[in-house]
Amino acid sequence: MPAVAYIQKKSPNLRYYLLLGALMIAVAAVILLLMGRNPICTCGTVKLWVSDTNSSDNSQHIADWYTLSHIIHGFLFYGILWLAARKRPVGQRLLGAIFIEAAWEIFENTEMVISRYREATIALGYVGDSVLNSVSDILFMVLGFFFAARAPIWLTIVLAIIFELLAGWVIRDNLTLNIVMLLYPLDAIKAWQGGL
Repeated sequence: MPAVAYIQKKSPNLRYYLLLGALMIAVAAVILLLMGRNPICTCGTVKLWVSDTNSSDNSQHIADWYTLSHIIHGFLFYGILWLAARKRPVGQRLLGAIFIEAAWEIFENTEMVISRYREATIALGYVGDSVLNSVSDILFMVLGFFFAARAPIWLTIVLAIIFELLAGWVIRDNLTLNIVMLLYPLDAIKAWQGGL
């Protein structure tokens, strides 16, 4: 049974929740635009995938290596909200996850956080996300949420570990390292990430 059909069975008013979720994402996009974020990459193009994390295209298009972190957000939010509010319909929990992810996208694109990324991580030229990238990040979180709602727990955990290891190997960054470097930057990690 496809994930959406499975979730619809578990949450009777799924279309209503999806409509509210889409509205929340649209509001987040408007807030990001009002904050001065670029709608798309200033290069004027839209790319499906950007693999170079050291280019000005990173965090400006639909997907990049950090997309894996947003899928993991969906896994985590599903698990946390299942533990905290399992009696609530899945649709309501999905709205909670969208709210959290949208709030993070807005907070992540404040000058304070952008500056923190530049100071504490190897993202020296980071200028924040385009609105397209932020909206895509939220949608990839929704994809992760749907996957976690349908897949066995062990598979979700294994996939999260694979995503973390893959991103760590390819770009020397992942969700875990990102959190560590934002909250308590370590020179040894920064040196390793910079290839030193």
